[in-house]
Amino acid sequence: MPNPMRMRANVEGDAVIVRVLMTHPEDTGLMKGPDGKIIPAHFIQSVICKNNDKTVMTCDWGTAISKNPFLEFRFKGGKSGDKVSVTWLDNKGETQTDSTTVS
Repeated sequence: MPNPMRMRANVEGDAVIVRVLMTHPEDTGLMKGPDGKIIPAHFIQSVICKNNDKTVMTCDWGTAISKNPFLEFRFKGGKSGDKVSVTWLDNKGETQTDSTTVS
């Protein structure tokens, strides 16, 4: 995917709140295109989120996720200046990783 994820991570209280906007078509494989043919399934299957290379969250997704998904999560133990990264893998084997610094 050519477009980077838009990410923000902020310390709020004793937790870090991470907000991520991903660019992905999220096709279910059930819709037809303008030509009447089925659009093949193309969706994110897994998401891994890390804080300084330590996994803080993993998700398994399916076809019920909307186009260009937005993800927000919290974790404890992070601090300002930490590196937060998010990696996704889709059903076609494509992957993308982006990161941000906690502010």
